[in-house]
Amino acid sequence: MIRSLGYIGFTSPNAEKWLEFGPDVLGLELAGRGPDGAVRLRVDDAAWRISVHPGERDDLAYLGWTVGGPDELEQAIVALEKHGFEVTRGDKQLAALRAVTDLAFFRDPFGFRHELSVGLLHKPASFRPGQPLTRFVTGDGGLGHAVLLVPDLRRAEEFYLNVLGFKLSDRIESGISIRFLHCNGRHHTVAFAAIPGMVGMHHLMLEVGSLEDVGKALDRCNARKIPLAMTLGTHTNDRMTSFYVRTPSGFEIEYGTGGILVDDATWVVDSYDAQSVWGHKPPEQPLPPGILRPFDPAAAPR
Repeated sequence: MIRSLGYIGFTSPNAEKWLEFGPDVLGLELAGRGPDGAVRLRVDDAAWRISVHPGERDDLAYLGWTVGGPDELEQAIVALEKHGFEVTRGDKQLAALRAVTDLAFFRDPFGFRHELSVGLLHKPASFRPGQPLTRFVTGDGGLGHAVLLVPDLRRAEEFYLNVLGFKLSDRIESGISIRFLHCNGRHHTVAFAAIPGMVGMHHLMLEVGSLEDVGKALDRCNARKIPLAMTLGTHTNDRMTSFYVRTPSGFEIEYGTGGILVDDATWVVDSYDAQSVWGHKPPEQPLPPGILRPFDPAAAPR
């Protein structure tokens, strides 16, 4: 059903801070502002991939998934409705805002808004990074991966595997239960950790083309005294060498390189008892909670 994470949107009272944080720290390119003043950011030739809308609180506004084409979009709508989800077709105005040809949206069992889209607009050879770097790794793998916080691991597995059609990559049980799912060659496009009674967004991963790109971004964070959520390290499962930086909008960016690829013909689902082979140490002074709030079952669909 889903091919990749095409785009993602947030709300934040600190949206304007992304005008500096996006290009100067992360090396993203500023795109045209949204009609509501949203700061839109590019990582490749797509019109935009990340949008931070002005809002009263830091929150995940929507996850924008790409599907293969108009027929797949129609099939996805039918499948979602059969599972009891209320799906709304996006109008031409919304499609233009998202820079896609067509889309539909719905809310999952935890209240997250998902948008399924086709025809993501690209402008060939137009991307100009905010800092010198080799590239952001996108293509068939999409924007990167998103890690969500959910109150019910079993229900999340059922939804993402059986409804949206993701495939399990592996599991980590290290005091907190995490599941990693893929829909293309990227090791995982979505992952979720179980925190009873809570829901939220942990991080968005951006992959770059070299370890030098990662090191230079780390230097920029240190020079600006931006607090790291986790130091440089390498993960056990996807082998990504990365660090985590807290954004002006509460969630974290994992900035890394070297993630392995999944081949469904040979892939074996494994389990791990640690998140990292080395590094990824938290700060001595814990950071305040990010995008995390109590889960209200009455406010969620189904």
